[in-house]
Amino acid sequence: MPYRRTPKVQQRLDEQRAAILDAAAELLAESGYAGCSMAAVAAKAGVATGSVYQHFPGKADLVVELFRRVVTREVDAVAAAADRPGTASERVLAVVNTFAGRALKAPRLAYALLAEPVDAPIETERLVFRQAFRDIVARHVADGVRAGELTPQDPAITAAGLVGAFAEVLIGPLTSGDAAAIEELCRFAVRAISPLGGSDAHT
Repeated sequence: MPYRRTPKVQQRLDEQRAAILDAAAELLAESGYAGCSMAAVAAKAGVATGSVYQHFPGKADLVVELFRRVVTREVDAVAAAADRPGTASERVLAVVNTFAGRALKAPRLAYALLAEPVDAPIETERLVFRQAFRDIVARHVADGVRAGELTPQDPAITAAGLVGAFAEVLIGPLTSGDAAAIEELCRFAVRAISPLGGSDAHT
């Protein structure tokens, strides 16, 4: 007869897994992907290294799950900010400002999510991360085109270009702490989506 975990044992394992992910999140925010070793995560979580391996076969598996958790939180925050009333340009700017603002509050974590050299499975999650933001921007660009606020364009291509620009431009502020580029990034976003009438508002 196969062994079945009791509810108490399963609860303990679930709590341990959650503690490991919380510890990994702290390490990612402090030291990036390079500092998020299985041994370091175990020490941070207060468990044996072998216990981490019971839940995750390797570092990449652990960080993939962590990326999914963090990215879901960031995507939800950006989507909520962009869903407030306003013009299409204002909603796209809400994406830029929220994305950038949250990144600058946790620069090491944001750098790990956006640009740090990582293993292939995490790179795949990074693409999913960008696609999620692209879809948010594309939805608001499409709304603006339909409403006659923005010039006719392919929302998916515009959004992909913008998200690529966000990620590239943010690398500088994330590593230097200089946020001056964000204002110019907002101006660029408005120019890129081509509002009718040529508005350059960026606040």
